[in-house]
Amino acid sequence: MKKHTTLLTLLLMRAYPRLYFRRLDNGVGLKTIKSAWIFVPAVCLMMLATEPAPGVNAPGRTVEAAWESLRAHAFHPVDERSFTIDRTLQTHGIADMSDPDWRVRVLAIRDLVRAGEPAVPQIVEGLEDDDVQVRYASATALGILRATDAFDALKQVARKDKDPLARSPAVVALGQIEADEALDLLRELAEQDPAVDVRHQAKLSADQIEKRMGATPELAAAWRALDPATFSRVYPGDTAPDFVLPDTEGNQWKLSDHTGDHWQLVIWVFADWCPVCHREFQELIEFRERIEALNVTVATIECHDLYRSRVMVGQELDPEYRFADESFHEQYRESIWWPHLMDRAGLVGVQYGIDPMAYAVHAEYINRPATVIIDPDGIVRLAYYGTFWGDRPSIEEALDMIESNSFDYTHRRRLSVD
Repeated sequence: MKKHTTLLTLLLMRAYPRLYFRRLDNGVGLKTIKSAWIFVPAVCLMMLATEPAPGVNAPGRTVEAAWESLRAHAFHPVDERSFTIDRTLQTHGIADMSDPDWRVRVLAIRDLVRAGEPAVPQIVEGLEDDDVQVRYASATALGILRATDAFDALKQVARKDKDPLARSPAVVALGQIEADEALDLLRELAEQDPAVDVRHQAKLSADQIEKRMGATPELAAAWRALDPATFSRVYPGDTAPDFVLPDTEGNQWKLSDHTGDHWQLVIWVFADWCPVCHREFQELIEFRERIEALNVTVATIECHDLYRSRVMVGQELDPEYRFADESFHEQYRESIWWPHLMDRAGLVGVQYGIDPMAYAVHAEYINRPATVIIDPDGIVRLAYYGTFWGDRPSIEEALDMIESNSFDYTHRRRLSVD
């Protein structure tokens, strides 16, 4: 609105100069009028120049408008295990790569985060909404904002909401805001919640509080910066978009620093609760010599903040996983040799096409698994995005593609809407 008003001012000044300067001609002289002709348009141009860039700390929709976008959208259903079910195929995942669920969900959360601290009392009201998508988005935003005033309401959701898809983000939010008063509840939920996924998140949140590793300012900043103008997808033959992301030790990793001599294997994973992701990590450890012999640089990427990303690589809590006979903790601390990067809010991933929060897996909306292979010239040779949690090439298959210089890959169980 400000931009349009400024443009209109310039046009009116040009068309009707006397309307703007007639009072200046009352004894101020021609020189002053000429100065005004220079000064006023210059101020208007400065106003235009200082307009916020699209998506960067620009105001979003109102809280109610963000909620209404969720209520009005027909999301794919979620089953009793809190996995998204493709409404057409009736199986885990979403086959349609152009499906808009993730965009609606992400932009609603972005706008709640942009509304900021003054809107926290209103966002809290969303925790009691009849629509679980509104409850999920509201709890997620309150955690990102470290909204300490939301403690009591989040505690009620974590304890009493019937849907694990709402309890899970409430539990996560309690850890993000470092709510000491929630420790007893989280320990109770870690033992007694009927959903195994909520029990797992409760263990992580209790540890996060004890270690004072709540949501970072960078997390909220990344959410506020999400801009649909940057939402895209890369394809074979494209130049890989450059990016810089931090790893779990605070080091900055830049994609273009590794072009020229190396192939690059970039993998967006889920989270520590993902057995397929851990299998990828095991393969990266197992095939290290082959990877180095092929002159391949590897980076794994996770769309989480610092604490959750460090859990994935064995640097924080050592949870028990129902899919593992023994701990990954010690092995990961000794054997992970590649950078594990944090793509908060999926801010880089949206440029590649990973669709952050595409579908629910284990009571958490997560990105599509993505494997991108980039040649030494910086050209994308493979850009593979999963239609469900397991739809991705193994590390060995990715290395076979690089070695054979052949990148025609489709997972044997890939979903299709055809």
